[in-house]
Amino acid sequence: MRKIPTTMATQHPDNAGKPFWQGSAFISTLAELKECYLCFSDLEMDEYNWDWEGKFVDEAVVDRLLSKYYNYFKKNPLGIEKFLTFRIPNPRVEKQFRLARAFMVMITSSQLAQSLGFTHPPIFETILPLTETAEEIIDIQEAFREIVGIEHRLLKMNDSIKSIEIIPLFEQVDVITRSSKILREYFKLHKAKFGKFPDYLRPYCARSDPALNSSLVPTMLALKIALSQFRDLENETGVRLFPMVGTGTLPFRGSVSPLNIPDVLNEYRGIKTMIIQSAFRYDFPKKKVQAAIKVLKQKLPKGVADQIDTRTKKKLLEIIPFFEIPYRETVEKLAPLINSMSLFVAKRRERVQHIGLFGYSRGVGKVHLPRAITFTASLYSLGIPPEIIATGRGLKKAKEIGLTEEIFRYYVNLKKDIIKAGNFLNKNNLARLASDIPAFKHIFEDVMEIEKILGITLGPQDDIQKEHCKLSETIYNRLKSRANPTNLISLAGSLRKSLG
Repeated sequence: MRKIPTTMATQHPDNAGKPFWQGSAFISTLAELKECYLCFSDLEMDEYNWDWEGKFVDEAVVDRLLSKYYNYFKKNPLGIEKFLTFRIPNPRVEKQFRLARAFMVMITSSQLAQSLGFTHPPIFETILPLTETAEEIIDIQEAFREIVGIEHRLLKMNDSIKSIEIIPLFEQVDVITRSSKILREYFKLHKAKFGKFPDYLRPYCARSDPALNSSLVPTMLALKIALSQFRDLENETGVRLFPMVGTGTLPFRGSVSPLNIPDVLNEYRGIKTMIIQSAFRYDFPKKKVQAAIKVLKQKLPKGVADQIDTRTKKKLLEIIPFFEIPYRETVEKLAPLINSMSLFVAKRRERVQHIGLFGYSRGVGKVHLPRAITFTASLYSLGIPPEIIATGRGLKKAKEIGLTEEIFRYYVNLKKDIIKAGNFLNKNNLARLASDIPAFKHIFEDVMEIEKILGITLGPQDDIQKEHCKLSETIYNRLKSRANPTNLISLAGSLRKSLG
């Protein structure tokens, strides 16, 4: 069995502050090469996600890494000790030429590594975003095998990696809850096509996009259902499963930071690879980041997911709409404000547009929204943490029919996460927003029900949180007067230690 990475660095642009290795918070495509190396060498992470989905890419990544840092990778070979993992475009939703380019980089990189005396392909496993069916996983593997099967004396495809492994990334609540069914079907297709089950699989559950589409609590309950079912599937098939989860530092996007690792280990039992995004790496002191990564590498592999029986799963699936439906109804009405606010959130990476020529858009219901990081940054900057939206109304409904025990049992840190998010609530701004946009009145109801059911008071507690509260008022004033609040949005992100 290959070494399974415990920590994966990604290029998610959620950092508010500057990386420890440069003087600007913006990380260019060219700078990502240095970032990759430093995540391996300085932070001692196992894996780096080279992202082809919706962003510009340095296609000479392996050539540059092996050329510039040859001595390091001679001691820590790519594909054996350190792992460079592409997140490829899903051809169902993004232009197919980007997938072809990613394939060619994998193939030529394996040829380069072989010519330099390395014994293993540097890239042999890729993430497939927005996975929804077993067939699309097989299709990617088949397409790759056919390409490397091309015979020509100039191309010499046969002198390269012969096949790739796929990490299916599940990004919607309803897909996450049925992800084990998708994997079970994939195993059958794999055996029919290639003569055997895969040796192992790393199913990957998103945290940001399902929260963006369905709210906080449904996302966490769906994840717990999936982790339980992965255990059952592993026992049923004998295929080793090593689940991954994509987390940011703010509760809406995962609540994983260097300051709460014990809570992380408790909440995400059963996860074998933790995604470490930019805010985790760059908005906290470097020594704390290094210490946190060290603890994750020691303890994360030991966690075992809770097993959820059929009766309890049915209850959890019944609970999800209590939150999801009012959340979507509210967010659809807030979309114009969120979209106008998102234009002022500072960029941190060289992304291509997700609407139009290159990509696709994210959305809730009938409206388009910015990506999850910008969505989260927009609402936090107004003093309205998105964790609160529909959570009060969902808890009220669950309490009325006696299902809150299941929520708190499986979303272990729910109260802690709501308190953490609630420290950045600006009730004055909420009142002003409600007078302008009636949908914000529903968030007032959420606040009231959360405080009553959890026995807490939402709002700033310490000096930093109170400063953030004042900033959010100024940001809203600037937005209303059509002034540019970008610098203040970045400053607010620095106070909460994450842009979004």
